[in-house]
Amino acid sequence: MTRIGVMSDSHGVVPQQIYTFFKDVDIILHAGDIGHVEVLNTLRQFKKTVAVYGNCDDRYMADDVKSLMKIEIENVKILMTHIGGYPKRYEKKLEPIFKEEKPNIFICGHSHILKIQYDKEFNFLFINPGACGWQGFHQVGTLVRFVVDKKEVKDLDVLDFDKFSATRI
Repeated sequence: MTRIGVMSDSHGVVPQQIYTFFKDVDIILHAGDIGHVEVLNTLRQFKKTVAVYGNCDDRYMADDVKSLMKIEIENVKILMTHIGGYPKRYEKKLEPIFKEEKPNIFICGHSHILKIQYDKEFNFLFINPGACGWQGFHQVGTLVRFVVDKKEVKDLDVLDFDKFSATRI
């Protein structure tokens, strides 16, 4: 069993809520617009963290931060990028990748809109964790967590909070 925390669009801030909401997670997945390498360093001091860069990030903030990540956890294939669109309106360049990789979960950010739904066309769980930083039109910060247990995704939970309670790095 692996507990996973998902976040996006921190834009240079670290929400203090990660320390309680993600306290039992085994890994954090950050779907881009990290904002500053210190955000990534802070997250990595807390938990193992895998991240993709977003359109507002320095693409060279860390050697292991790419535009598209393929992660496998307990035989669950996760595909993560920053700008991905949403069901029925994905970025066109992603559709061939979905068909080839056949992920079980697709994670993206960018929209600052929390959206989680099952995509029947591509047969995966779509997760956009919304935004957890100050920057943007969103009214609340959001974080997502779930459990992968022997290929089963379960116990999905969302936290929303005052976006201005995050700490700027």
